[in-house]
Amino acid sequence: MAGPRAPPPAPGAGPALPQGGGKAVPGQGELRAARSRASPPAPTSPGRLPWAGARRRSGWSPARRGAPEERARLGSSRVARGQRHQTEISVNLSFSSTMLLGKFIQPVHSLKKLSAPGACRHFWGWLNAVFNKVDYERIQAVGPDRAASEWLLRCGALVRFQGYDKWQHDYNGLPTGPLGKYKIQAIDATESCIMYRGFDYLDGLRHVEEIKLSNCIYIQDECLQRISETESLQKSLLRLMISSCGNVTDKGIIALHKLTNLEYLLLSDLPGIREKETTVQILKKSMPSLELELDLE
Repeated sequence: MAGPRAPPPAPGAGPALPQGGGKAVPGQGELRAARSRASPPAPTSPGRLPWAGARRRSGWSPARRGAPEERARLGSSRVARGQRHQTEISVNLSFSSTMLLGKFIQPVHSLKKLSAPGACRHFWGWLNAVFNKVDYERIQAVGPDRAASEWLLRCGALVRFQGYDKWQHDYNGLPTGPLGKYKIQAIDATESCIMYRGFDYLDGLRHVEEIKLSNCIYIQDECLQRISETESLQKSLLRLMISSCGNVTDKGIIALHKLTNLEYLLLSDLPGIREKETTVQILKKSMPSLELELDLE
C-alpha cells in the first residue's frame, strides 16, 4: 500500500527535496529576493529620472533639450560661430590676395610709366639699339653675308640673295647650306629699325647692287656717309633709293659722291634737304653718268 502523499509546495517556494536527501534548488521568487537584497535601488527624488544626474554632468537634460528658447539660442550660437569662421577665412584670403597682388603692383606701375610718349620712345630706342649691336664673332663664324642677313631681318628689313627672285623676310626661314653659298644682292630696309650702330655688318658685302631706304627713322647723314665710305659698296652698289627719311639733310646726300659706280639714285620726300639745286649740281658734277630722280618739294 502506498504511503501518505507529501503536501504541495507553497507558492514561490522551490521544489520539494527529493526523497533520500540532497540540496534544494531555489525558486524564481527566492532568486529575485536575493538580487533585491544584494543591490537595493538608489533612492530617487520625485519627478527625477535615475539617469538625470549623469546627463546633467554632460550638459544635457530632457527639459533643456525640449526648450524652444534653448534650441534657438544654440542655433544662434552655431550660426555665429560659422559666420565668425567664414569671416576669418575671408580676411585670410583677402590678406593673401593683397600680398600676391603686391608683387605685381610695382611692374604694373613701371608699365604705366612707359605709357608716356617719351618713355615709349626711349624703350623702343633701347630695344632697337640691342638689335643693331654687331656680333663680330658671329661674322667670323658664319661669314659677312649670313651675319648681315640675320641683322637686317632682325631689324625688320628684307634681303634678296644673288640668283634668287624671292625676298627673304622671315628670320627663321633663312636658307641653310655651305658657308658663303648665299650672297646678298639687294636690301629693302623699308620701315626697318636699322641704325648707324649696326652698319659694320655692311663691311665685306661684295655683291650688293641695290639698297632701298624708305621711312627709316634712324637713317641720318652719318649712315649715308658710312655707306659711301664702305669700299665693297663703292664697287658693287648700282641703285640707291632714299625716301621719307626725315633725318637726312643736304650733307648726307652730298656724302654719296664717293659711290662712283652708282647708276640710279632716287630722292623722294626728304624735308631735310634745303638747298636742292646746289646738292643736285654737286652730285652731277662728281657722277656724270648718274640717273637722278627727284621728288622733292
